[in-house]
Amino acid sequence: MGIYEDLFVKKGSRTQNPVNHTLSATNPLAWIYPSPALGRYRPLHSIRPLFRPTRLCSRILWMLLTLIALLFHVWSCQSSVSFFSAICNKDSKVFTILNNTGIVSEPLNLQHRCPIPLSKDPDKIVIPKGRTPDDIVKDLSYVMEDELWNNGSQRSPLFGGHQNWSQREESFKLKSTMKVHCGFIHNNGAEMAPSDIKYVKKCRFVVTSGIFDGYDIPQQPSNISLRSKKLFCFLMVVDEISLTFIMQNVTVKEDGHGGKWVGIWRLVLLKYSPYDEPRRNGKIPKILLHRLFPQAQYSIWIDGKMELIVDPLLILERYLWRGKYTFAIAQHKHHHSIYEEADANKRRKRYARPLIDLHMKIYGYEGMESWKPGGKTISEKRSTAFCVGMHPRIRRG
Repeated sequence: MGIYEDLFVKKGSRTQNPVNHTLSATNPLAWIYPSPALGRYRPLHSIRPLFRPTRLCSRILWMLLTLIALLFHVWSCQSSVSFFSAICNKDSKVFTILNNTGIVSEPLNLQHRCPIPLSKDPDKIVIPKGRTPDDIVKDLSYVMEDELWNNGSQRSPLFGGHQNWSQREESFKLKSTMKVHCGFIHNNGAEMAPSDIKYVKKCRFVVTSGIFDGYDIPQQPSNISLRSKKLFCFLMVVDEISLTFIMQNVTVKEDGHGGKWVGIWRLVLLKYSPYDEPRRNGKIPKILLHRLFPQAQYSIWIDGKMELIVDPLLILERYLWRGKYTFAIAQHKHHHSIYEEADANKRRKRYARPLIDLHMKIYGYEGMESWKPGGKTISEKRSTAFCVGMHPRIRRG
């Protein structure tokens, strides 16, 4: 009898053909694959009960590990330690279930939406006359040339130039006449088309957003009054990849002056992105909006993933004009401190870890202490997804 005959035996062969169960040359694997002709002698039956306690123990161990992971998740969400607080994913389904059952409680800024007392009618909003001048800085100019590139020390210029530490410290001291580094170094990209430059010169009130690396399409604002449509410029800043993606997925109309439109949004192309990372390129219109649109008196920035559902005039009245403020920004809904944000960025691999560590080390040298409950510190984390600001009148050289 061959090996395959030992493995596959027809029904009834066990009782019909009893054989001697000793090792032989004809059945060398009999000690691994016992012949079905063993009859009622089945050694595996004596071993099988031993697996039942093992399965039970493994299930209990798995449940304990799951419980430990759940308890760690709960503890990290309530921890005041920035590293563990950053680990907690407050958008996860687990956190939502635990919060709904009362096992964990959200921070005060997450418990509910605060009612926002907006005005009702945009047509009744009184716009302040004139433009508030800056009381200190009268004459402001920017560094536009990269000296290290001009003298041949660098292969290419940097978008922000090669600012040294003394220049950086000096830029924090306000004087009547100042010259500072503020991006847009010559020959380093982020260039606007002439048609867009001409268009934005007339914009005094702007709602701005941005899409980079083709991750989204423009979200159309809603509840916009006719007055705001005439008053505001809705500018969507995009890179070349995003412009191609948008033109392939939505209807883009082009006017007679070379401008491209998606609904109410005017697409503003920044050619030749200065950075390899889309997130860094996306910071240019968000942080340096006053450089892109220098004639703007008031600006509202919203991230590209968001949809504006309130008339922009009501936003300016609520957050700036009513309290005579010049800038409004929201508190981050998850992270209290910039150190928590840094840990979250490292965990999500948004930027290179050595660069983040160096960045935070510099912040530490400059006196940014870790956030502590009960007291405000300069290291508190703000959300830049929504920013409202007034641009003071400064003569720019």
